[in-house]
Amino acid sequence: MNRLRLLALLCCCLPLGLAHASRIKDLTSVEGVRSNQLIGYGLVVGLPGTGEKNNAFTEQTFRTMLNNFGIKVPDNIKPKIKDVAPVAIHADLPAFSKPGQTIDVTVSAIGEAKSLRGGTLLQTFLKGLDGRVYAVAQGSLVVGGLGAEGADGSKVVVNTPTVGRIANGATVEREVPNSFSQGDTITFNLNRPDFTTARRVADVVNDLVGPNTAQALDATSIKVFAPRDPGQRVSYLSTIENLEVDAASEAAKIIVNSRTGTIVIGSQVKLRPAAISHGGLTVTIAENQQVSQPNPLAGGQTAITNNSTINVQQEPGRMFKLDTGATLDDLVRAVNQVGVAPGDLMAILEALQQAGAIQGQLVIL
Repeated sequence: MNRLRLLALLCCCLPLGLAHASRIKDLTSVEGVRSNQLIGYGLVVGLPGTGEKNNAFTEQTFRTMLNNFGIKVPDNIKPKIKDVAPVAIHADLPAFSKPGQTIDVTVSAIGEAKSLRGGTLLQTFLKGLDGRVYAVAQGSLVVGGLGAEGADGSKVVVNTPTVGRIANGATVEREVPNSFSQGDTITFNLNRPDFTTARRVADVVNDLVGPNTAQALDATSIKVFAPRDPGQRVSYLSTIENLEVDAASEAAKIIVNSRTGTIVIGSQVKLRPAAISHGGLTVTIAENQQVSQPNPLAGGQTAITNNSTINVQQEPGRMFKLDTGATLDDLVRAVNQVGVAPGDLMAILEALQQAGAIQGQLVIL
């Protein structure tokens, strides 16, 4: 009995994974199996006067399009193109896409067009980084935005009216070659590199198929031997990617976003013994303007003087103590008792980091 038949028999006897386990397909991606970005340039027509005004490259594109249909516009005639807008088209070509299949495209105005609502994209080539055409796009746009402008210059804009999408708007014309069926191995790359998780993935595959079938190359890549026959390789990969693995716990981190005041503390974060004192200092400055009026017949001038009042209030400081091995719950509970604001909590965390009391990494965005 060869290894592939043994694999099929073992798959029927696999026990149900634990609730906290994850499938290999959720933790990894297969090397060489990826999408490719496509981009193109074209024209959207049929706009209700919300298109381009007077743009040289738009006029050039419009003339070129007419020339392709055998229509020659004299140089001394300037076409009115308020119902036309130049656009950039981009799409993602999924792996294993075949000629004749369709993909979604996004269309974005790149000129002075105010809205693409009601427009139709004319046939446009979508190219890859190698300059080759992989898809052809065309169709009516669906625009979720709306814009309206009054005669006095006031306007209302809802969402983005200069960006639209065409569902199944591009037809694939060329297949992107890949290395999936080449070689004797398949490489799985972890979405979040971790040495422990990589070793566990290799152990799970080896326990099922046999020793030395999988090998963790580093914190990201796990090399797995696989059959060369494409049909067998698909079945083999389908089995491997549905194996469940207990992913390793993430590294202890505290993420602080100073712009939004968001603070996320990982469950692995622990604190060394520390005493924290927190007190708030409030400074209030009030400006009052007074009028200084000269005496009669004094020859002076009325003047405005500023009277500043400065008031300083300091809240009584509070102190709390964290014992050895304090956890996330202990820290949150202590901070809530003090009642600090997000900005004050950031200062406390930075001070703890400087004091070496945090067993984890403090990341400030």
